[in-house]
Amino acid sequence: MISVKKVVLDVLKPHQPNALEFSSAIAAVGADYRVYLRVLEVDERTETLQMVVEAKAVDFNAIQSAITRMGGVAPQY
Repeated sequence: MISVKKVVLDVLKPHQPNALEFSSAIAAVGADYRVYLRVLEVDERTETLQMVVEAKAVDFNAIQSAITRMGGVAPQY
């Protein structure tokens, strides 16, 4: 079985939750998830982020669900 160890995503999210709360929620998806987040752009209603998630085995669907629950949009694969 193939394990994905690193995922780099462009994410569009509302201003709330803030970047720290957002990255903490993503890190909580997996026991060993490390999340690196960089705000690329801020406009009136949204923020564009570059998010890197690293772990022994990254569950993309769980990350995508967490992003959606917080009002964000990530690429669909």
